[in-house]
Amino acid sequence: MSVELVIDSSPNEVTIAILQKGRLLELHKEKSNNNFSVGDIYLGKIKKIMPGLNAAFVNVGYEKDAFLHYLDLGPKFKSFEKYTKGVAGGKLNSSSLDFNFEPEIDKTGKIEKTLKSNNQIMVQIAKEPISTKGPRLSSEISLAGRYLVLVPFSEKVSISQKIKNSDEKDRLIRLIKSIKPKGFGVIVRTVAQNKKVADLHADMSDLVDRWELCFETLKNAHAPKKLLGELDRTSALLRDILNKDFSNIHVNDQALYNEIKVYLKSIAPDKEDIVKYFNGNVSIFQNFGIDKQIKSAFGKNVTLKTGVYLIIEHTEAMHVIDVNSGQRGKKKDKSQEENALEVNLEAAEEVARQLRLRDMGGIIVVDFIDMREAANRKLLYEKMKEFMKDDRAKHNILQPSKFGLVQITRQRVRPEMDIKTSEKCPCCGGNGEVHSTILLIDEIEGNLKYISKQLNHTKIRINAHPYVEAFLNKKVGFFGSLRKDWQKKYDCTIEVFPTTSHGFLEYYFIDEKGEHIHL
Repeated sequence: MSVELVIDSSPNEVTIAILQKGRLLELHKEKSNNNFSVGDIYLGKIKKIMPGLNAAFVNVGYEKDAFLHYLDLGPKFKSFEKYTKGVAGGKLNSSSLDFNFEPEIDKTGKIEKTLKSNNQIMVQIAKEPISTKGPRLSSEISLAGRYLVLVPFSEKVSISQKIKNSDEKDRLIRLIKSIKPKGFGVIVRTVAQNKKVADLHADMSDLVDRWELCFETLKNAHAPKKLLGELDRTSALLRDILNKDFSNIHVNDQALYNEIKVYLKSIAPDKEDIVKYFNGNVSIFQNFGIDKQIKSAFGKNVTLKTGVYLIIEHTEAMHVIDVNSGQRGKKKDKSQEENALEVNLEAAEEVARQLRLRDMGGIIVVDFIDMREAANRKLLYEKMKEFMKDDRAKHNILQPSKFGLVQITRQRVRPEMDIKTSEKCPCCGGNGEVHSTILLIDEIEGNLKYISKQLNHTKIRINAHPYVEAFLNKKVGFFGSLRKDWQKKYDCTIEVFPTTSHGFLEYYFIDEKGEHIHL
């Protein structure tokens, strides 16, 4: 399965697209000045204790105080707090955790008995600022590497649940226990399976060096202060998802190209050659067809090639997705139940893609088309789980309710990807807005295919705005027009007439009798 990374770098931000067989699966944007990314470690100052919430607000330098709940302090918080005070106050001169830990805090304890206002505390960003909320924090620090995650103030060695082989689990546990420093726990990631001792030891050494860097920054520090930054989004993605399926990484910035080459050489030397520098005459996203996919995948309405479409609504509390059969629901050779199942399965795959693509989090309710048979509802549930199995965000899917609703919860750690797909209308001096014009021709062709194949029309007339008519009838080089290509492709006669009374995106299909064809 071919997976590609396409990276568009500009002075203000880096946009990363993940393609699977040329299809857009994920889109990530990272601002150049983003100082509050998930994984960043800060020395913060406690501003306010909130007993009613069993939480505290912490100043980490963001415009709004960050939120720290008691349950996110971690069981070894007393040891962690003592260490932080010692290092920041200049009393501790070693990054080693080889000492006796304090007793664990009570899981049902109270925040006001554990924290005090104006105290300094080391925290890690667990969720980036979203909407009107500041960052969400945790005092359970972890440092993620390629194969391992280092957890200070712990001795536990955990193995990824995706590693099923018991012999391999035993090998990894023995190996990690022999190389990890005292006072640190380790989580072994899935990609560590069958890796050599040298690879794991190198990753461990790199993580310990990062802890040492955090310690050096913490010495005599005053809050609020950033102690250690997570890798940039590009490197973090490569670290987390790079596997044998990756075939190419395309990047349009020479400096970033060199950085990625160096980083890949350190984590996966065999993959260094897949990095390609792009220097084309068009934008990198246009070259790989990503701009067009972004326009079709974002916005309120998302239409699939078969005519099935989703309506995606956002509220403060949740996201609601409505599934509509469109043209697919008009198939006469299948029963209503068969059509509903076919539409729902196709929609489920797109819903799973949309959640990853937009990075939608919180509560998502999907209103599928009603199905009477329990076996079909169960099949939809199983397929929905299958489509979402590659989603790295933690999620939970409930079985369809009696109303045909599927409820999904998905981890939200960053603001949702929100891209405006409407454009200024070219026909009214830019005062109005229209849906994305780049998708117009695809939309016309999709409807044309349905009319010719499903409704069996062999002579079709299209009434469209003069600009659109000119584009469809225009001869391209030595080849015919787009209209002639469609005639051959769908085995029908097509005429395109200019209609000045139509809006730019307005068009109608007329049959051989001169009557409107209703879709």
